[in-house]
Amino acid sequence: MTGTIKALLQRHDPNLLAIGAPEREWLTYGGLRKLAANVAKSLKDMGIGPQDRVAIVLPNGPEMATAFISVAQAAVTAPLNPAYREEEYAFYLDDLKAKAIIVLADDDGPAVTAAKCIGIAIIRLHTNSELPAGEFTLVLEGKNSKIQDGTEPTSEDTALILHTSGTTSRPKIVPLLQSNVVASALHIKDTLQLTPADRCMNVMPLFHIHGLIAAVSASLAAGASIWCAPGFDALRFFGWMKESRPTWYTAVPTMHQALLSRAARNMDIIENAHLRFLRSSSASLPAQVMKELVETFKAPVIEAYGMTEAAHQMSSNPLPPGEQKPGSVGLEAGPLIRIADEQDNVLIQTPGEVVISGPNVTPGYESNEEANRTSFFMADGQRWFRTGDRGVLDEDGYLRLTGRLKEIINRGGEKISPLEIDGVLMDHPAVAQVVTFALPHPKLGEEVAAAVVLREGIVATEREIRDFAATQMADFKVPRKVVIMEEIPKGATGKMQRIGLAEKLGLVKSD
Repeated sequence: MTGTIKALLQRHDPNLLAIGAPEREWLTYGGLRKLAANVAKSLKDMGIGPQDRVAIVLPNGPEMATAFISVAQAAVTAPLNPAYREEEYAFYLDDLKAKAIIVLADDDGPAVTAAKCIGIAIIRLHTNSELPAGEFTLVLEGKNSKIQDGTEPTSEDTALILHTSGTTSRPKIVPLLQSNVVASALHIKDTLQLTPADRCMNVMPLFHIHGLIAAVSASLAAGASIWCAPGFDALRFFGWMKESRPTWYTAVPTMHQALLSRAARNMDIIENAHLRFLRSSSASLPAQVMKELVETFKAPVIEAYGMTEAAHQMSSNPLPPGEQKPGSVGLEAGPLIRIADEQDNVLIQTPGEVVISGPNVTPGYESNEEANRTSFFMADGQRWFRTGDRGVLDEDGYLRLTGRLKEIINRGGEKISPLEIDGVLMDHPAVAQVVTFALPHPKLGEEVAAAVVLREGIVATEREIRDFAATQMADFKVPRKVVIMEEIPKGATGKMQRIGLAEKLGLVKSD
């Protein structure tokens, strides 16, 4: 099989169910292949070829899933967050050098305004609820460009372009080849032992690598089905679970925690769901939460480690009978994983920076020689990518992360891992969620602070939480500030963000 998304779909029985959604008929693999062929012809007729970049701004749901899969078989996809403001769309569309943007038929929002200002083609996506989930047609506003010839993307052409989060600097452009996407999809399929009998209920945003690759692409690689929810909603999740009858779902830790808070009143649905496993990725899952998920859902929780530059998955805890190690992100699950010195380009056996090498890893950032120079290096005959995460491999090859290098708190020369503090505070019986972060300090440089959400119906004070922490760790690690909140601010994909949290909470003045 060649390493293209089109080839990934060709080997499955056309009658198998592929894409579902609430109160919609299923789209089969045969229907998905037909849709992709129609989309490829439409794009070529509009003058869009394999090297052209097409931004996709659609709400979560089956059309977003099929738009990614079908457009990627004819052009370069660039999914963007539907919640962006006009100036954000203007930046990303210009930065991507997008030739066209796909939006809903009736969309007159900021993405369309930005596209018109820049002068890129607007393609309207038409669908209706009578069609099978994910079916659509494309209509171009204005005149067609010169019709493209019949060439298709090869395995070495770019399939997907995403930006890094850019929390501390200008977002970097990450191009992922057709072969990168296919390799990662197959890695996840193999890790989770997916078959056509499996069904993923997707609640992850589909402008993000986690949902695009782990939920959608890996399922399609296996001939399995994906039931596409319109987003994450803890209040509706269990009703969707009853309707969709999934064998698994994948989510970020904050989503899992939100579901646990509503699980008790939905135990009848959980008991009848018979999930084969749950998957967690994109942020560290507290060991306490993993234990509670296993006890609640009566299914193993597979924690994985991924990032955009690796087309998502790098490591994963194995399915039973393989050993689950709470607090670990598991074993190599696709690329090679090693530890490198944080400064020198050498591999080491002690804790350091996590590096990877494999067929799912991006060839490099676009138009950013400095980032490529500092992020990639050669050692032991392999080209390694620096993840920016600090970690250590245990004697069994399981990877344990100790935090992002740029999130490590430097308190007067003492290096403190926020993940370590999170783990201790999560043991407090009143704490439901916690995120530890750096608080600027005039003499020490940085001080330890934490934001916590309390369990429903349980009361605790800042002093009580700090006193508890003092019995569990060295004094210099104890948070000097604990902020008790109803909800911790999260990013667009549901992850809690440590960098800049002190400013967001009003604890320091922003510049």
